[in-house]
Amino acid sequence: MLKNLIKKNRSYRRFYENEKIDLKTMKELIDCARLSPSAANRQPLKYIISCSEEKNNIIFPHLSWAGYIKEWQGPEEGERPAAYLVILGDTNITKKYWADPGIAIQSILLTAVESGLGGCTFGAINRKGLRKDLEINERYEILYVIAIGRPKETVKMEKMSDTNNIKYWRDEEKVHHVPKRNLEDLIIE
Repeated sequence: MLKNLIKKNRSYRRFYENEKIDLKTMKELIDCARLSPSAANRQPLKYIISCSEEKNNIIFPHLSWAGYIKEWQGPEEGERPAAYLVILGDTNITKKYWADPGIAIQSILLTAVESGLGGCTFGAINRKGLRKDLEINERYEILYVIAIGRPKETVKMEKMSDTNNIKYWRDEEKVHHVPKRNLEDLIIE
């Protein structure tokens, strides 16, 4: 059932770094995004694949890992992602991407979860530094980065008791807790 995949699709931030992900698997994730709907069928999204330690080490420092957990600077060596996808918008095609990135990201992450992997999407990126270090042509707008790997952490959804407190947290066992609004709170009668 699709709902079960959606429930398993959490923002994982710690992975089994030594479990490599091959290029074929990464291309399969992109292929599922490619087959997804695109506004006006423009298909402006492009991808940079990173599944080598060298390239991963270039990408890692340009990402902000968990804004609500101030004391944590991201996963330590051995728990970092095995791969990344840098999602780009091709400005030669369009400068308005509409919902395309969200649709593509969801397709990628659900495919990853179905394959026993997990990921985390980053919008908080040092884009200028990443562009320079990966030598990304100015034609491409850096939209998002997705970290991919086999999750090494448990992420639990919690019933949100205080609708003003959306902050996730980690407990002493490093279980990541994510409050979710109640379904009834989302529906306007």
